[in-house]
Amino acid sequence: MKNLALPESVTFPGKPSQFTAECWFDDACILDMDYFVKTLSGIKAKGVRPDLIGSIIAHYASKWLPELSADGTAEKGITNFEESPESVTTSWMRKRFFVETLVGVLPPEKNSIPCNFLLRLLRTANMVGVEPTFRTELERRISWQLDQASLTELMIPSFSHTCGTLLDVELIIRLVKKFVSIDDSAKSGAALVKVAKLVDCYLAEAAVDSNLSLLELVSLAGAVPSHARASDDGLYRAIDTYLKAHPNSSKQERKSLCRLIDSRKLSPEASLHAAQNERLPVRAVIQVLLSDQQTKLSRSNINVDWSGSVSGTRSPNGGVLEPPVRCLSNREIASQQVEVKRLKDEVMRLQSQCNSMQMQIERLVEKNKKGFFKWRRLAMPSLKGINGSTGVVEKIEEGDEAELGFGRQTPMDLKTKLVRGRTPPKWRKSMS
Repeated sequence: MKNLALPESVTFPGKPSQFTAECWFDDACILDMDYFVKTLSGIKAKGVRPDLIGSIIAHYASKWLPELSADGTAEKGITNFEESPESVTTSWMRKRFFVETLVGVLPPEKNSIPCNFLLRLLRTANMVGVEPTFRTELERRISWQLDQASLTELMIPSFSHTCGTLLDVELIIRLVKKFVSIDDSAKSGAALVKVAKLVDCYLAEAAVDSNLSLLELVSLAGAVPSHARASDDGLYRAIDTYLKAHPNSSKQERKSLCRLIDSRKLSPEASLHAAQNERLPVRAVIQVLLSDQQTKLSRSNINVDWSGSVSGTRSPNGGVLEPPVRCLSNREIASQQVEVKRLKDEVMRLQSQCNSMQMQIERLVEKNKKGFFKWRRLAMPSLKGINGSTGVVEKIEEGDEAELGFGRQTPMDLKTKLVRGRTPPKWRKSMS
């Protein structure tokens, strides 16, 4: 066995190349873990940078356990646990000892170990059942740099018999909450935005599991502050995926999910899809329509106030004068005023329709307590503010699930009358 103690003349000016590190590691493939720990302590005493020590640990660990390598297809380790003549229990105990030893020699400095390597180490630790203190230490280190994690490495399966989901959702909830609780001075706003996108992508994958509970989805989605999401498109996609995988969700569950979405932060494509989504409750659809109309109204008001403005000029005393405004023609002023008035009327009409439908729902629920309903037609308030036609509800359901034809039993012809146009292909294929 070769002596791995570095000579006094060996220095590390700057970051060494990957080729130099690999050449040294070819001589460092030893079988004795205690000897490796002693050698690593000697390297630390030489003043080697923590990130280099972290790369040494990651490279050496991948030779022992190929599943810890980045691509997952590394060559067989120097200790082949699977083909060892020992029993399966002994092999797993050796793996547990190996993982616990690695966690104990990790550099204490932040960001000295890549986040994805720590996630792979945590996956193995959960699989072999290491002591809770080592798992807690790994989770703490990962939460420091969660914004550097990839979605693939976050897909850690659940090895607990008490968990019904395929993925360990509770673990991700703990990691996200720990990251959010870090002092704002220690993390940047960009890091929080990355974690929010990562959470939305993870939810879209986990929502396919029919065993995912509503509480778990709400807890993970709510672990990220709302201001971290510049757009709620990813969250809407995850909720729509959950509703497709859970077709028996009650009305209250669907309403609680829709409360997580800020309809003002949906893109035009997502708003159009949501307005025609029969899995959403009627109130969520109307809220999307109202937000879309209010956005158009505010844009129109801005155009009226600031149209024709040019760069400001300076006064003789050095002050900045108000920017001159181009005089609009009578035709332009009249056209803008008509557009603003039309948008205001549409918003008021939609609000009136929402109130009218709510009153009808309350009356129908009261009547439903006295006996059965029969099939009949109810004339709804005119929807001329949207497409100039009159909506008709042809079916009244029993119980509290009656939503005047909206929701899961809403006729598609009525839903499509609410918004003009067709759903963009990418939304229709991925979500409907």
